[in-house]
Amino acid sequence: MAFTKDFLWGGATAANQIEGAYDEAGKGLSAADFVEYIPKEKREKDNSMEVDSEVIKRILAGGHDGRFPKREGIDFYHRYKEDIRMFAEMGFKSFRLSIHWSRIFPKGYDGEPNEAGLQYYEDMFKELKKYDIEPVVTLSHYETPYGLIEKYNGWKSREVIDHFVRYAETVFNRYKDYVKYWMTFNEINIMNISPYTGGGVLSDLEEKPKQTSYQALHHQFVASSIATKKLREIAPDALMGCMLARMSFYPYTSNPADVLLAQQENQKNLMYTDVHARGEYPNFIKRFFKENNIELDIKDGDLELLREYPVDYISFSYYMSMTVSASEGGEETSGNLVRGVKNPYLEASDWGWQIDPIGLRVVLNDMWDRYQKPLFIVENGLGAYDELTEDKKVYDDYRIDYLKKHIEQMSEAIEDGVNLMGYLSWGPIDLVSMSTSEMSKRYGYIYVDKDDDGNGTLDRYRKKSFNWYKQVIETNGENLDTDVDY
Repeated sequence: MAFTKDFLWGGATAANQIEGAYDEAGKGLSAADFVEYIPKEKREKDNSMEVDSEVIKRILAGGHDGRFPKREGIDFYHRYKEDIRMFAEMGFKSFRLSIHWSRIFPKGYDGEPNEAGLQYYEDMFKELKKYDIEPVVTLSHYETPYGLIEKYNGWKSREVIDHFVRYAETVFNRYKDYVKYWMTFNEINIMNISPYTGGGVLSDLEEKPKQTSYQALHHQFVASSIATKKLREIAPDALMGCMLARMSFYPYTSNPADVLLAQQENQKNLMYTDVHARGEYPNFIKRFFKENNIELDIKDGDLELLREYPVDYISFSYYMSMTVSASEGGEETSGNLVRGVKNPYLEASDWGWQIDPIGLRVVLNDMWDRYQKPLFIVENGLGAYDELTEDKKVYDDYRIDYLKKHIEQMSEAIEDGVNLMGYLSWGPIDLVSMSTSEMSKRYGYIYVDKDDDGNGTLDRYRKKSFNWYKQVIETNGENLDTDVDY
């Protein structure tokens, strides 16, 4: 059997995409609360997650008529008992969620934590414990408190480190009896793709935005190491992980220039886990800094912290691979905020993301060879258009096919010798899309009756994939048969 007896099967979410209740029980505003839903035909930029200072001013002044779906989510805030019960019905061993930082410290720099927020997550952890579901908790999942954006321009300022560490200490102490698996920053490499999303940095206020984003990243690395130190003091049996959006690159041809470019892109992607897991900046990124006139302000003791407090495990998201070419030619494609050349050997999702199950085996082997630390897939799934039939069914065989093929490659990687802790598929229940704020981009085993315009009952319905994933977990990954009762 490929999968270990204690393999962590389950699903993954983020507070800003599911909870809603954005202004209830003392919660403050966060970066996600200013991200507007823009219909596809009206989008004027590739990255609709990036928000500038003028947009925020208009929103706060009441002069902006947009919809902000991440304020609404799918009402998990009030319905979490119902949803967790359905996760338990599938047999979840683990459930990944994030703590909304601004529920605990509404402005991010408050003198005292918000007890209502602390109690809310404690109640949720008790509910998970009732079903023996292990929580995997992300401290910061694109949810920088707006107060820190307003006061410091987010993670640009070193002062945010202390506020984050105080928040981390607060929740470590409160939940040490409930949570074993922690992560500091979700997809930390997003800091250099969407600085606003990753760190609450308003790039339009910066003269040197690239310099600022890497400086903000350095502050997050330092904060992560200090948080790891604190966790080991407060809850010695708990484990701290990092989290990377794994973006794997292939050369378009065997032209050495293409091979070199793919290698460089992979190195840049893995730089983040190099710092988290190896405890130092790799040499290739130092050359990149030099050639791009990036000079980090590194304080005395920073590098020692990175070296002394690496993570215990490496978690990552994997949805697709990309192909790159050093020359002109080839049809362009994009996905997960990254551009490349279309790979002629791969199919694509409804959103143009190229589907590459074998690439997951490649990634797992590469990362295991590189780090020799336990790996944890904490996001993988298929965003697709789903049709709810009149009798409230969703026949999502395309999703089952996607997941089956990826799980098969996970099994192969384990046979290769990779130490894989678990598999948390993204969006076990339909949620608001991170990149586009759509509801129509559905990932879940559970259908949520809500559309892109916010209409719907929010009622939950089991899809065919619900029964299939239940079967997978029951057999610990042995039975992937797609012919399931529904």
